[in-house]
Amino acid sequence: MLYLTSDEFPIFVPFGVIGFYRYLWYIIRVTASLTYRPVPLPENPTYIASEDVTIIVPTIDAGEEFKEAANSWLAGKPKEILIITEEKMLGPLQDLANQVDPERIRVLTVPFANKRLQMSHGIKNTTTDIIVFADDDAIWPPTLLPYVLACFEDQKVGGVGTSQRVQPVGNRMTVWEVLAAFRLTIRNIEISSSTHIDGGIPCLSGRTAAYRTVILKDPEFLHGFTHDYWLGKYQLNSGDDKFLTRWMVSHGWSTYVQCCKEAELLSTMKPNWRFLKQVLRWTRNTWRSDLRSLFMERHVWTSHPYVAFTMVDKLFNPFTLLVGPCLVSYLMYKSTIPVAQGGYHLPWNILCSYFVWLVATRTFKLLPHLWTRPQDVIYVPAFILFGYYFAIMKLYALCTLHETGWGTRAGIGDASAATAAADRMNEKTNNNPYQQNNPYNSDQSPFRDQPLPSPYHDNPTSTSATPVYSSRATTGRSGSISRRRPTEEQGSNLELQVGFAR
Repeated sequence: MLYLTSDEFPIFVPFGVIGFYRYLWYIIRVTASLTYRPVPLPENPTYIASEDVTIIVPTIDAGEEFKEAANSWLAGKPKEILIITEEKMLGPLQDLANQVDPERIRVLTVPFANKRLQMSHGIKNTTTDIIVFADDDAIWPPTLLPYVLACFEDQKVGGVGTSQRVQPVGNRMTVWEVLAAFRLTIRNIEISSSTHIDGGIPCLSGRTAAYRTVILKDPEFLHGFTHDYWLGKYQLNSGDDKFLTRWMVSHGWSTYVQCCKEAELLSTMKPNWRFLKQVLRWTRNTWRSDLRSLFMERHVWTSHPYVAFTMVDKLFNPFTLLVGPCLVSYLMYKSTIPVAQGGYHLPWNILCSYFVWLVATRTFKLLPHLWTRPQDVIYVPAFILFGYYFAIMKLYALCTLHETGWGTRAGIGDASAATAAADRMNEKTNNNPYQQNNPYNSDQSPFRDQPLPSPYHDNPTSTSATPVYSSRATTGRSGSISRRRPTEEQGSNLELQVGFAR
C-alpha cells in the first residue's frame, strides 16, 4: 500500500499492487459488460413456447407466492408446467395448481424430498424439445421465454441463463435483501462480461435456466446427476446448476446468458439472517464445482479460458481481501511506536482514510444498482462489512466441503436414502412391460432433437463417447425452420451437426 502520513501531509492512500490488479480487472469486466449485446428475437423462430417448452419446478413448500410466479410463467405460453414435489405435499400443491391453471400445470411426486431426484423425474416426464428449470418463487416478464428461445437458434447452444433482480418479500427491502441485490448486480456484470469475452459462464443459475431436452434425457447424464458425490462419499443434493453447467462444457455444448430487461427475472431472497445460510450453501457448491472444473475435468481451460481465470481469481479472493485490514492494523500498531524507534505518525488518520477509501470504491462498484435504487446507498457500509464476513466464511466453507445439507429448508433428508429409494423404483419400472415399451422411457428420443447414430456405435472397442446431434432443420412454416423430425435417410445427409462431446 501507499501511505503518506507525515505531519505535513497526513493522508493515507490505501492503494497498492493488489488494489491495482483488482480494479483493473473490474474495469475490464464493466467494459465487456457494456459492450455485451443480448441475442435478438428471430423473425421466424425455430422454437415456439406453446409447442416446445416444458417448465419444471422442483419444490416442497410452495405457498401463495407460487401463484404469482406461476401466472408469470403462463404469460409466456409454455406447453406445460410440471411441479415436482414429495408425496405428502401432493394435495396442497395440486390445490394451488388447480387455482392457477389445471390444464397446463401437472403435479408429480417422488417418495422423498430431493431436488436432483425431483428434477430428473421431471426430465423423464417431459415431451418437448426445451426444458426450463425454475424456482417456485421466480417471477418472469412475459417476454422471457421468447428471448431465451432465441438463443437456441444457434444449434451449438445447449443451455441458456438470464439476468436477475431481487423481489422484496415485504413492502420494503430488508438489509439482507439489499445485500442480495448488491450481489446480483455484481453477478449480472460478471456473467454478461464473461459471455461477451469467451462465451462461457461459471454457472447457469438454477433460479431459471433452459436446456435442450435431448441432452438431459441422456441416461449417462441422469445417472451422473442423481449419483453425484464429493470425494466419492458425500452425496450432493444442492449444486444442481453447477453440475448442469459443467456438463454443458465437458460435452461440447455452448451456453449463453440473456442479460436484458426482457429476460430479467425477479426472485425472493431470505429477508433475515438465514440469507447467510443460503450464501454458505452456495459458497460450498462453488468451491466444489470450481475445483472440479479447474483441476479434475479441466475442459474449461480450453473452452472458456477467461471463465477459468475468474475461477482461479475467486480461489484467492478471500486471502487478498483480508490483506487490506491486516495491513492497516499493522500500520496502526506501528503508529503507536515513537518515530525515533521506527514507528509511524497519526494512527487515526490511517483508519479514517481507509474507511473513506472503502466507501468510495465500493460505492463505485455498486453504481449500476444505485442508479436505479439510490436510496440503498445507506447500506454500502453494511456491504463492506459483509464483504469481510464473506471472505472469512469462504475459508470456513473450504474447510467444511463435506457438509452437504441444504441448510435453509426443513424436510430435505439424506440424499443417499432418497437416491436408493429412487433406484429401487426405477428397477420396478424397468421390470414393467408397459414401461419398457413406452417411447418416453427408452433410449429412442421422441424429440426432433433426436441424436443420430454415432459412428462409434458400430465399434464396441472405441473409447470415444462422442454423440453427434443433428439440427433437424428443414425448410417450412413460411420460411421458418420446420418442426418435422427428419427421416433416417434425411438425417444422415444433414450438414449442420452439433453437440460434439468429449
